[in-house]
Amino acid sequence: MCGICGWVDYERDLERPDERRQLADMTATMACRGPDQEGTWVDTHAALGHRRLAVIDVPGGRQPMTVQEDGRTTAALVYSGETYNFRELRERLAAAGHRFETSSDTEVVLHAHLEWGRRDPRDAVRELNGMFAYALWEPAAQELVLVRDRLGIKPLYYYPTAHGVLFGSEPKAVLANALAERVVDADGLRRILGWVADPANAVFRGLREVPPGYVVRVNRDGVREERYWALEDTGHTDDVPTTVRHVRELLEDTARRQLIADVPLCTLLSGGLDSSALTALAARHTQGAVRSFAVDFTGYTENFTADDVRGTPDAPYVQEVARFVGTDHTDITLSTEQLMDAGVRAATLHARDLPSGIGDMDTSLYLLFKAVRQRSTVALSGESADEVFGGYRDFHDADTVAANTFPWLAGRMMNHDASDPGLFDPALAKQLDMVGYLDDKYRTALAEVPQLTGPAAADPHERRMREICFLYLTRFLPNLLDRKDRMSMAVGLEVRVPFCDHRLVEYVFGTPWAHKTFDGREKSLLRAATADLLPESVVKRVKSPYPSTQDAGYEQVLRSRVSAVLARDDAPVAPLVNAEAVRERLASPAEAHSSMGSRMQLEQVLSLDAWLTDYEVTLDL
Repeated sequence: MCGICGWVDYERDLERPDERRQLADMTATMACRGPDQEGTWVDTHAALGHRRLAVIDVPGGRQPMTVQEDGRTTAALVYSGETYNFRELRERLAAAGHRFETSSDTEVVLHAHLEWGRRDPRDAVRELNGMFAYALWEPAAQELVLVRDRLGIKPLYYYPTAHGVLFGSEPKAVLANALAERVVDADGLRRILGWVADPANAVFRGLREVPPGYVVRVNRDGVREERYWALEDTGHTDDVPTTVRHVRELLEDTARRQLIADVPLCTLLSGGLDSSALTALAARHTQGAVRSFAVDFTGYTENFTADDVRGTPDAPYVQEVARFVGTDHTDITLSTEQLMDAGVRAATLHARDLPSGIGDMDTSLYLLFKAVRQRSTVALSGESADEVFGGYRDFHDADTVAANTFPWLAGRMMNHDASDPGLFDPALAKQLDMVGYLDDKYRTALAEVPQLTGPAAADPHERRMREICFLYLTRFLPNLLDRKDRMSMAVGLEVRVPFCDHRLVEYVFGTPWAHKTFDGREKSLLRAATADLLPESVVKRVKSPYPSTQDAGYEQVLRSRVSAVLARDDAPVAPLVNAEAVRERLASPAEAHSSMGSRMQLEQVLSLDAWLTDYEVTLDL
């Protein structure tokens, strides 16, 4: 895992000292993603920067990496991520005459493009199994190719300029170049408040994400996005037992591949079905006890109160799995003081580049990863199993499924009413028209859903559940993957997500909803495929999302800090909020606002104010 950045400009000489300094500034912002090594490569019209977190071939995988022919550079590459089938690809490429100087997957990706991607880079990318984002410059063609993995596990941003493009693993890398403006318009603010992934709108005006499953080609003719992968209807014909067996086979193979590392590795364990199954699978393919880590809050288990979202605390299940599987387990227990520490909140904001508004769920993840990094460099996470297998309660709530919007906005988790301005200024809310914005995004997403074929096409419920699954995989999951990437890479930890293996995603997406719920519960296929590896209590446990502190002291500190922001005459967030509504919210009893959505409103005010200040954002509304 690493951080990449760069600059292509067909009218500038990027070898000049001023431009080299700007490349150095861009690269420096990626230091947290790559604490082990730094490298740059500059041609007349292309400049590439790289920060490396050494995971595979520690001594040999330095970047940028180039291929030379007759004393000239044929291609230069900066790469972030992991290609899990690199050993098989290396054998194929060696048989075709390619010679390798390292044992790294980066060199395999570079040669894959030379072998299969000369005519069309997408032909090379389709050979890769992994999580990756990279940039390839071909001097002869004077073309830059930006590539992102199929699910968008690894981030990659680009910013078209008058004569080329800037790019980076995170917005901060792009914003370090003087050509990029820190301007946020109404569309950018809508993206912040909407909780709907949209690669075309990366909040800062002019900034875009390379969409998952795409390559972006940049040459003298301009910038062009080209798709190389999409979810499709597979015409699933396997019966339930066959489907369960194949899911298990894919999980075993994926776990085996993703355990490859030349540095210490661990799992993240919550005591839920997803992380427990992954930990058990990892243990089957690991010599000795696998390390596992869990997050908890001071007094959380002893004083836990069930609500509409979380029915049980994680800790008892975590301990049972750790004993059952035999892991070398560590609990990371966090206090309110740690969660509200000003330095920690600033670090999480800097990691995300954006005001997430989810408060302790970001800071706790950052602190968890920071603690994990002291003992491991790579971690396996159960992220995306809910989206792939249908695990959220919203999948199984008739009213939410029938709602004419994104299910996570209509469900119990967020219960988001886009027509309610909440704590924001009513005039601003009217201008943003979040109802219209979200409806447009929803209609656009529905138009992309691959249509069912075969007998299932005649079943309205099967058609609707196909839509729900597609929405979660393409418009919700990217938000979670981005959060996971930013919080982990902020401390130099690589987090892998085996449930995002594209073979598994394709296969399960194609199965009928009746298969996914064949035992009358959520995640039926995953439960059946891994039940033999787990304690019965975990197999039967109902889904419980990532934990959020229930300490009343947290809300008290949050309220006091929002109050302090409102008391400042120069608070940049002040023009955006309804001061009277905020004061009423602060004056009301805490128990009247116990939902996650209600607390998020205060978190949004606080994080927006810090972001507008720290990032020197210019609002153009």
